Amino acid sequence: MAKTGTRMSITSVLGWVEEQLERRRSRRALLEMSDDQLKDIGISRGDAYREASRPMWL
Repeated sequence: MAKTGTRMSITSVLGWVEEQLERRRSRRALLEMSDDQLKDIGISRGDAYREASRPMWL
């Protein structure tokens, strides 16, 4: 049983890390968008910089 619990725990941690990395990629992608693209999604350039500078776990 402990082995299964450990595997689930490792899987959970790896899943969390993947989610955080994806969040980081998404936030950095905002910086590559044009001002018009940001405007289309309702985000200012300043918002994009603030979002991209946040730690990936927030």
